[in-house]
Amino acid sequence: MNRILTLLTIFTATLIAGFGSYAQRPRLTHSHPDMAKIKEASTDPTSQFYFPRLMDKFFENDTSMTAEQYRYFYYGAIFQEDYDPYRPSPFENEVKQLGPVYLKRDHLSKGECKRIISVAEKVLGDNPLDLRQLNYMVYAYKSLGKVNIANIWASKLNNLLLTIASSGTGNDPENAWVVTYQAHEYDFFNLSGSQVTVTGSEFVEPYYEKVTIKVGKKDPKESDHYFNLHHMLEQYYLKHPEELERQ
Repeated sequence: MNRILTLLTIFTATLIAGFGSYAQRPRLTHSHPDMAKIKEASTDPTSQFYFPRLMDKFFENDTSMTAEQYRYFYYGAIFQEDYDPYRPSPFENEVKQLGPVYLKRDHLSKGECKRIISVAEKVLGDNPLDLRQLNYMVYAYKSLGKVNIANIWASKLNNLLLTIASSGTGNDPENAWVVTYQAHEYDFFNLSGSQVTVTGSEFVEPYYEKVTIKVGKKDPKESDHYFNLHHMLEQYYLKHPEELERQ
C-alpha cells in the first residue's frame, strides 16, 4: 500500500505543478465510475452531462469544468457513435511528419510551434481525449510565450489524468484504473513526470492490463499497477463482433 501512496503523491504533485496560476490542490478520492449512469446521461440531450454539451465546454478557453463534468466527459466518450478505441486518427500522417519536431522539445521555432498547434487542433477535434496531443499543445504554447493559454490547456490535460487517477488505486485488478483508450495507460505514467518510467506490460484475463513501472531516478523501485479495459473492450466488440468470433 505504501508504494501506491508514494506513487499517487508524486503523480498528483506533478499534475498540480502544471496548473500554474490555476492550481488548487485537489482532494483525490477513488471510486469506480458508474458506467450505466454515465451512459444514460451522456446520451441524453436534456442532461447537463450530454456528451456534445460537455465537449463544447471542454473547448472553451477557460478552466470552469468541474471534476464531475470531467468524469462524465472522459467516460461518456465510450458511448458515442464514433467511438472506437483502435481507430487511427484521420490526421495520422500529419502527426508522423511532425515526429522529428516532437523529439526536439527544446528550441522550437515559431513556425514549428504553430505546426504543432495546428495539427493538435485537428486531432483533438476528432478525438478530444488524445492526451499526447494535449501535451504537445501545452508545450507549443509555452514555447511561444503564451503562458495563459498554455495553462488553460495544461488544466484540461491534468484534469483528464486526475479523472483516471480517481477511478481506482491501480493496486490490484479489483481497484484498477479505468481507461477509455489503451494508450492512456502509458500516457498516464509518461505524462506524470520524469520520475516514473514504464518498463513493461502484460494482459491479465479477463480484461485487465498490468503495467510495470519504476519510480525515482536514484535506486528506482519497481512495482506493478493495473488498468481496467472492460468497458473499452465491450464497446469495441459491440462494433466489431467479427473480432470476438476470431478469438
